[in-house]
Amino acid sequence: MNLAMDKEDQYIYSILKQFKLVDIRENYVDLIEEAKKEQLDYKQFLLHILQHEEQGKKRRMIAKLIREAHFEKEQSLDEYDFSFHNFQHMRKIQELSTLEFLDRKENIILIGPPGVGKSCIATGLGIKACEAGKRVLFVNAVELFIAELAAQATQGKLKLLFEKLARIPLIAIDELGYLKMDKEKESLFFQFIRHRYEKNALIITTNLPLDHWDEVFTSQLAATAILDRLVHHSHIVSITGDSYRVKGKKKGINLNEKSR
Repeated sequence: MNLAMDKEDQYIYSILKQFKLVDIRENYVDLIEEAKKEQLDYKQFLLHILQHEEQGKKRRMIAKLIREAHFEKEQSLDEYDFSFHNFQHMRKIQELSTLEFLDRKENIILIGPPGVGKSCIATGLGIKACEAGKRVLFVNAVELFIAELAAQATQGKLKLLFEKLARIPLIAIDELGYLKMDKEKESLFFQFIRHRYEKNALIITTNLPLDHWDEVFTSQLAATAILDRLVHHSHIVSITGDSYRVKGKKKGINLNEKSR
């Protein structure tokens, strides 16, 4: 607080702080000056400062949701280069970005070789959900299933964990194809899918086509049981092509060669 404030300012500041009106508290002097210049009447001024506070709260809420989602990299869909794959899946991703899949509690499975942008798309959709005020969790498959689910099961806290995860409308599980499950982890994964089935949405990225999922699970029977619930009410996006990252490096090399 500015020590040069008079008693009126000190009172205004303290009351706004008490009511947690952060943006009005920090900017009310400038807002008053703006109102004078624009010759706002009392009602217009009240509307102006309330909108200022509303916008500030929304920005802070979105920032909090993005921070708590634990994205490996904050990258929006606007930053994704659809031309990299000749726009083959652009329309589908744009359709998914409306978040209707989230309202319908549908899943998204992004399939493709390493580096083609699956994680970028999953992150972009997750950020869209955060911007819509939805809680999101972005996790690596190995970290979630090996570290978290197995640990909570050992401590007898699996039910509590599932209840906690059920309060998150969207969970993105990255790089499922790199996880080789044994019977115990397979059972945990099946329970997780069963708890979310038709209740919440999932995004899964994997390098394995669906007919190769028996390479992750212990048998074709187990893979089929899990896929039945995942694929039902789902959007499957297959992305082919060279590595997005490698192409970026090659592009940089070409630009350097041209500048010589």
